[in-house]
Amino acid sequence: MVPEPRPLPGPRWLLPSALTAEADPDRTGRSGRPRRTVRDWIVDFGCFLLAVVIGLLAADTVSGDPNIPPGLAVADQWLGALACAAVWLRRRWPLALAVAMVPVGLLSNTASGAGMVVLFTLAVHRPFPYVGWVAGVTLSLVPFVFWLRPDPDLPYAAAVALTVLVTVSVVGWGMFVRSKRQLLLSLRDRARRAETEAELRAEQAQRLARESIAREMHDVLAHRLTLLSVHAGALEFRPDAPREEVARAAGVIRESAHEALQDLREIIGVLRANEGGDASGRPQPTLSALDALVRESRDAGMKVHLDHRVGDPAGVPASVGRTAYRIAQEGLTNARKHAPGAEVSVSVAGAPGDGLTVRVSNPAPVGPVPAVPGSGQGLIGLTERATLAGGRLDHGGREDGGFEVRAWLPWS
Repeated sequence: MVPEPRPLPGPRWLLPSALTAEADPDRTGRSGRPRRTVRDWIVDFGCFLLAVVIGLLAADTVSGDPNIPPGLAVADQWLGALACAAVWLRRRWPLALAVAMVPVGLLSNTASGAGMVVLFTLAVHRPFPYVGWVAGVTLSLVPFVFWLRPDPDLPYAAAVALTVLVTVSVVGWGMFVRSKRQLLLSLRDRARRAETEAELRAEQAQRLARESIAREMHDVLAHRLTLLSVHAGALEFRPDAPREEVARAAGVIRESAHEALQDLREIIGVLRANEGGDASGRPQPTLSALDALVRESRDAGMKVHLDHRVGDPAGVPASVGRTAYRIAQEGLTNARKHAPGAEVSVSVAGAPGDGLTVRVSNPAPVGPVPAVPGSGQGLIGLTERATLAGGRLDHGGREDGGFEVRAWLPWS
């Protein structure tokens, strides 16, 4: 399973370059701040070059303006140079640098290019409330700046309108870039989550498949191995039995062992198959195989009374019929282990729309019960089977000391 990316500590909007860097060791330095990539260096150099070019153009207008004293023009150019140098810090402290550029832009025309770059960076890396406050203060000071230092080439109103338009455009462009990056991060995070959920679903499907195979192995093999255990125990406790009875028990043991091996090969074939389905091609038992199951139990020496009231067993849905077969099989297996010699009653009845009822019951054993090992998971697995099929299953002791399994399965 792919782990989800570890979130960066603290609110995401307080982190430097939160929208351009991920919590990735390849992008994060020892100090915890994201390292600049080649693209970042190119973009930063381009922003610095743009700030310098605009600053040089503004410096020419300042130095050529006779209304500005030479000392003030020199100070203006020095402030502009420092502002251009500060552009390299825009990724680390975008908000603090933007706030500092407000009074600098009021005092220096040469710093106007750096101010626009810093304002754009603020719009990219910080939410709108911070951008709105800084941009609002900057726009409110524009009329005062041109009243204090009029533009020699443009009228007052045109200069103010042009500066406001450029400032709003820079802020809008920065917010557009921020929204685009947020969308990309959201899509990337959604893709990670989708991949993680897909792997979790695959693991869950594998787990359910393993549980289904384990349940199938128990249902199939327990019936066969119980026959082996019961008849082997009978031969052990009655070594002086007649030859015919010994031969019949040996035949049942041989047949049960052969069937158990065959069923085990089928299950292993399913596990080894690259594609879904039964690799052996042998169909799973349904309600139509119930007569053969009862006949096999009778051949093994059990007394079984079958009350089959389903007129067309082939018309029962395959999943419902298979579940009913497994319930009857497990009931016969438990009766053979815990009530040997008792007559077992198996009844199946139902119709489309009414559902299918399966009942397996046996009275109390008449003699001592041999100790046959059991896991106790068979009835639990049958309850799960019935529930998954949309039905229910109950089991418990009877008043006469016997045991009964009752199940109802939907038949639409």
